[in-house]
Amino acid sequence: MSTTSNESVTVGSATAAPGEIKRGAIAAGDLAGGVKVEIPVVVINGAGAGPTFWVNAAIHGDEPEGPLACALASKRIDPAKLKGAVVLVPCVNPLAFSAAERGNPLDTFTYDMNRIYPGKPDGYFSDRVAHAHWEAMKDVADLEISIHSGGAHSFLDKAIFVDERPESVELAKAMGEGWGCIMSNFTKSGSPMAAMNNAGKVGITVELGGRSYTSPERFRYVGEELAKSIVNICYHYEMLDGQATYPDDATKGQQEALLAPASGIFLPEPGVDFLTMMNKGDTIARIINIFGDEVGELKAPADGMFFGLRALPNVNQGDWCCFFNKVEGPRD
Repeated sequence: MSTTSNESVTVGSATAAPGEIKRGAIAAGDLAGGVKVEIPVVVINGAGAGPTFWVNAAIHGDEPEGPLACALASKRIDPAKLKGAVVLVPCVNPLAFSAAERGNPLDTFTYDMNRIYPGKPDGYFSDRVAHAHWEAMKDVADLEISIHSGGAHSFLDKAIFVDERPESVELAKAMGEGWGCIMSNFTKSGSPMAAMNNAGKVGITVELGGRSYTSPERFRYVGEELAKSIVNICYHYEMLDGQATYPDDATKGQQEALLAPASGIFLPEPGVDFLTMMNKGDTIARIINIFGDEVGELKAPADGMFFGLRALPNVNQGDWCCFFNKVEGPRD
């Protein structure tokens, strides 16, 4: 919903007049002990008219990079200078985030909330949380990004999923310099991105961070990079005055998840690196057993690049080990 001059923006309990920033929450039910479940929200309503850009974070509770990015971005967007509105939802799944788990541990039926959008008003608990979030977002947001990372077991470098409509690719490129790993995802339901696109709006999923980047310095780096992209998107859509940057090496591709062929210890091959082109058949990693004998090998399934690697070396056969981008060619 593009804003007009002198128009307030309301999301949940937060109503921001033009030129204001307000905090509030989206009501999402309550628990047996009487605890109210609320999805926190920050509404930054610009003094001028423009589009509404919505940022979702921590739908997976073991991915704290998005909340940090929202916290940093909220301090860098001056509502007096903003055209349109920015809505930050730093923690879409508060019960999962509080437990530092991928999903809400109290709901084992719809554990992964990123697979159930647009949710159900009469479904399992996470269905209802997703539905409350979707109802708040669907008529307000014009543009949406969902921030993810490798969570508790892996690290993912800068990568984006789009539905290949020109407006979706435009939003992906507006993430800025270094965000050239852009892959196709045509799913019509399950994630906020899919629900947005199915509703004729624009949503993308972005990935950065994870287990091996949670040291103070690296975690701060990830938060800064994501916050910089949020502001860069505002530059691109002329919501803020500033010079946007863009990836100079954007590629189109398809994701393939590589699973462990054997159990043991996961060892990436020396010299391999994220977001670096490889040839089909190149070795990505090896697996050794507890005695040091090699029992498995992961090879590039096509020409392309890996953007995610397992960061927890202990691995069982069938466990996820690598996210690979099978590159189809450069983007215009």
